Amino acid sequence: MKVEKLTLGPLSTNCYIVIEQNEAIIIDPASDSESIINKVTELGVVPKAVLLTHAHFDHIGALEDIRKYFDIPVYLHEIEHDWLLDPKLNGSSLFGMGEVRSKRADYHFDKSQYRFGSIELEVRHTPGHSPGGVAFVFREDRYVVGGDSLFAGGIGRTDLPGGNYQQLEKSIQDQLYTLADDFEVFPGHGPNTNIKEEKNNNPFSKG
Repeated sequence: MKVEKLTLGPLSTNCYIVIEQNEAIIIDPASDSESIINKVTELGVVPKAVLLTHAHFDHIGALEDIRKYFDIPVYLHEIEHDWLLDPKLNGSSLFGMGEVRSKRADYHFDKSQYRFGSIELEVRHTPGHSPGGVAFVFREDRYVVGGDSLFAGGIGRTDLPGGNYQQLEKSIQDQLYTLADDFEVFPGHGPNTNIKEEKNNNPFSKG
């Protein structure tokens, strides 16, 4: 399995294209739909779905363009069902960078195991940065796409609507640090890291 990272938008949000054979899923289409479309075309893969780690504006800026262009479904945790429609909930009205709106997700994550074509993954609920935050675990390839829960040397902010520091700490300890030490972490912002490094050295959340 291959992972392509695109860092997009004013907050340098990481969008991921996860590829297996000639199929792909797009995680967090942050901004700049043209760059995402061009990369997918360049790779010669067929997108099967858009998956959202959460519905903050900097992770959904290109969502509507991408879902329409590729005619693929969108998956999101049900707690954030209304966030795609509401600039106050998704935070775009708070930052003065233009309101972000999209249609609601086509499906909610209602089980732990998913298969999109040849791509298999596990969904883990990781609330704290936002109430509907999730992480996508690719167990066979030993990595996790964690959204804005855990960063290299940091954790997600919890001062936005729906944020909760104690909840985030529990999510990291119970849902991420229970993965094996060698799991690579693909975060919502910044460089990759791994579980062992963060458990040992993250100043905000040690294992």
